[in-house]
Amino acid sequence: MRILVIDDERGLARALQRGLAAEGFAVDLAHDGITGLEMATHGDYDAVVVDIMLPGKNGYDVVTALREREVWTPVLMLSAKDGEYDVADGLDVGADDYLTKPFAFVVLVARLRALIRRPLAPRPPVLTAGDIVLDPSARTVTRGGEAVQLTVRELALLEYLMRHHDRVIGKVELRDHVWDSPGEDLNVVEVYVGYLRRKLGRDAVVTVRGAGYRMAA
Repeated sequence: MRILVIDDERGLARALQRGLAAEGFAVDLAHDGITGLEMATHGDYDAVVVDIMLPGKNGYDVVTALREREVWTPVLMLSAKDGEYDVADGLDVGADDYLTKPFAFVVLVARLRALIRRPLAPRPPVLTAGDIVLDPSARTVTRGGEAVQLTVRELALLEYLMRHHDRVIGKVELRDHVWDSPGEDLNVVEVYVGYLRRKLGRDAVVTVRGAGYRMAA
C-alpha cells in the first residue's frame, strides 16, 4: 500500500515514513501544499495524510482541490488544530478522517488501514444534478446559479435523492432515511416531492410509476 504524507514538519514526516515503512507501507513525502496536491493528483496512492498548516496551499485547500479534480483517494487530516470547528471544516471539505497532534502512532496506522478497507467511491462535498447544486455543509441550494430556499426536511430529501441519483428510490426507503419516524405515513414523501418540484421545477424529480423517484438526468 502506497501512502503520501504531506507535512512541512520534516522530522515528523520522516518519522512517519520510517514507522509506516515498518508496518509494510510504501511512503512518499511532500513538504508543501502545492507539491503535495500535484503528487496526490497524479500519483497512484491508497491514502493521503495531510497536515492543515502548510506553506503554499493549506490542507483544507489541498483536499478541496483534490475533490474538485475528482480524486477520491481516502484522506486523513493530521493537525494540531483540535477545535470542534477545525475538525468539522476538515470533514466538510472532503477529508475522510481527522486526527489531532499529538497522536498515538498505533491509532494512525489503524485509521489508515480502516480508510483503505473502505470501497473507493466518489464522495463529493458538493452535490450536483444537472444545474442543481447542493452544498450539504452550508445547507445551500442553487439551480442555474439562482439560490433556492428549502426547509430542513426538503434539504434532507433532496440530498438523499442526489446522493443516490443513479437509481430509483422507493417511498419506503425515502421515508425511513429522511424522516425521524419509520411509521410516518408514506404520503408525506409524495407531498415533499411536490414541494421540491414547486421550488426547483417540475422536471427536477422524476416519478417512476410503481417504483419511486429519481433525480432527473
